[in-house]
Amino acid sequence: MRKASGMKLTNRLVAFVTLIVICAIFVIFIGGAVSFRKLGQDYLTHYLDGVVTVIDQELADPQGSQSLSRWLPHLLKASNVVELEVASSAGMVYSFKGLQPIADPNIFHISRYELEHNPGFYIDIKSLPPYTEFTYSLGAMSSITLAIIIIIMGLVWGLNWLRQQLYGSELLEVRGRMILAGRVDEYAVGGEEEWPATASLAIDQLIAELKDARQERSRFDTFIRTHTFLDQLTGAANRVLFDSRLQSLVQEQETHGAVILIRISDWDELLAEKGKETADDLIQDVGMILSNLIQRYPDTVLSRYFDAEFAIMLPQHSAKEVKLFTHQLLNALERLIPAAPLQQDNWCHIGVTFFSSGERRGRIMDEADMALRSAQLQGTNSWYAFKKDQQLEEVRGSVRWRTLLDAIFNSGGPILFQQPVVSASDETILHRELLARIKDENGVLIKASRFLPAVEQIGFSVRMDKLVISQALQLLKTMPGNDVLSINVSVQSLLEKTFVRWLRDELLQTPRTVLNRLSFELAEGSLVKHLDAMRPVARMLVGLGCKLVVDQAGRTIVSTHYIKDVRVDYIKLHRSLVREINQRQENQLFVRSMLGACADSQAQVIAVGVENEQEWQVLKQLGVKGGQGRYFAPEMPVGNAFK
Repeated sequence: MRKASGMKLTNRLVAFVTLIVICAIFVIFIGGAVSFRKLGQDYLTHYLDGVVTVIDQELADPQGSQSLSRWLPHLLKASNVVELEVASSAGMVYSFKGLQPIADPNIFHISRYELEHNPGFYIDIKSLPPYTEFTYSLGAMSSITLAIIIIIMGLVWGLNWLRQQLYGSELLEVRGRMILAGRVDEYAVGGEEEWPATASLAIDQLIAELKDARQERSRFDTFIRTHTFLDQLTGAANRVLFDSRLQSLVQEQETHGAVILIRISDWDELLAEKGKETADDLIQDVGMILSNLIQRYPDTVLSRYFDAEFAIMLPQHSAKEVKLFTHQLLNALERLIPAAPLQQDNWCHIGVTFFSSGERRGRIMDEADMALRSAQLQGTNSWYAFKKDQQLEEVRGSVRWRTLLDAIFNSGGPILFQQPVVSASDETILHRELLARIKDENGVLIKASRFLPAVEQIGFSVRMDKLVISQALQLLKTMPGNDVLSINVSVQSLLEKTFVRWLRDELLQTPRTVLNRLSFELAEGSLVKHLDAMRPVARMLVGLGCKLVVDQAGRTIVSTHYIKDVRVDYIKLHRSLVREINQRQENQLFVRSMLGACADSQAQVIAVGVENEQEWQVLKQLGVKGGQGRYFAPEMPVGNAFK
């Protein structure tokens, strides 16, 4: 992949121009020095040639050789000649040696001359090079000094001018770097000073088109998921999604709950007499009532199962709570006045059945249908519960939950289990998800899916999240290796300002190397519901070095635009989408849609609840980056996992 250069264009040009000017000055100085030295030597050689000519002529004159000792020393001293010897093969004729001290004898200019008028005679001369005793003089070098100053001033002015001219390109380059860093929304529109202006305008247009394409892709993905899993009239889940959720729930361990069927009698007659609009209005009114009633019950699934039939799944609720809910449901429906030919006292009937882990989905729905038929036989608006040989055990109430949870939290908090998330490419461990467990009065472990609704109901979410986060941070500080831990945090806790401040202070006191090994998991439905409030919290967590994971993706049908809003690292698919995905084309379509929504982001999709090889192979073919489930490793206590 091509990488962006680390040096700005302006700095490159400035460095190039500066280097060129410095090199030019250096070449000029070197050439001037060499020329200056050559001129000096040529001058000295020419001068010494004249001295030798004079000596040669004097020696040719019989009277002149006797007068050499009178005038020649003065001439030689004035000519910077240190030593002079006139000799022949017969011996020395004349010798001169100056008395001035010489610091470095290696600087002498040594030359020998053969005398033209006196054959057989020669002269050896040692002289000082010209300008040896000269020092720098401002007056003498003023022109060169002024030229250098002018060059430097011109260079500084030229560089400043160049920077001003290229300031717009620097802005454009900074904007490009920010876009490559993922801050597209902040730098979607460039300033008027950016240059070249055509490139800036082109980037503006491309980013605008990219944002439109992303929004269109998000709308299209939402459209696909909506038409695959939602009823278009009421917005509730359709039969495909309801059956998938129920099948996934009954295959989990230690689960129980109830299925409630609501049927509108004589709906076909209403459709024939009053038309589709009136019939649809009734369906919408019933759906609105049911949707409002289930808001107080977490993890509840409402579905339009058939044209005139609704189904509700209430997981992890006792028989007493289910019967109370059904009674409230019937009272709310009886307040609705249906149009004729529906009879006001005999138009809605409800069937209830209970289920637990290991039961078949088809049998559960048959039981609910049988209970519904029994309610219809009563001839009035009523409900009926299917009589099973093995009824649900009574679940503890809020008071008992509060007592148990308070005792556990006061004694150190929940027990932490872990399950690894395995990479699809090389089967390395991406991170380990921490799973909370508690023990009841008899020492029996209770899974989070059973006690978390009670934690939220009695207002202990903040308290529990603090304990789990504290244990995880302590574990990361003492745990050897580079294992990454992922912890589930309630969005309701993150909406509390006091909790966010506590979390920020705890993370600020933790070394960065530890925070880089910590991930926070948030439920997709709650995150999207409170997206505006969660954006600053998500930015804080990512800014401190933690990773952000969105859990239970696909449990509710929501827009995927949040993926780029909060810079998600991983998206974990809800286990109902993964269960038997090799046999469910609609679930594969949903996963493809989610992968397409993550294509232009850093988010990677992870499948949760992988149980067998067939599921894992299909998921890898679809393009998920990792998997989690009993197929890879069971849930284990944290202490056993890191031994």
